[in-house]
Amino acid sequence: MENILLTLNIILAIILVLLVLLQQSEGGALGIGVSQESFMFSRSAGNFLTTATAIVATLFIICSLGLTILSNKELSPEKSLLDKIEQNTDKDAPQIPQNNN
Repeated sequence: MENILLTLNIILAIILVLLVLLQQSEGGALGIGVSQESFMFSRSAGNFLTTATAIVATLFIICSLGLTILSNKELSPEKSLLDKIEQNTDKDAPQIPQNNN
């Protein structure tokens, strides 16, 4: 199950990147090569890409949360790092001799 979700997550990530790259920038082009005629016809394509991006992003987030939940169940609770350090220092500390004669 985890492998299927991981594969789906990678595919969704690639699709999401492609959808974002296909969208037309709204102000960064400085008007170069953009005429009013192409602006009128690109609105419907822009709405489709915006909707598709939102849907794919939502699926990506849901898939990522599912992967997190599945991987979290496999982890066993462990002690704190500070507890481990305290246990190691107690064992490795040199012993004080009882008699100095």
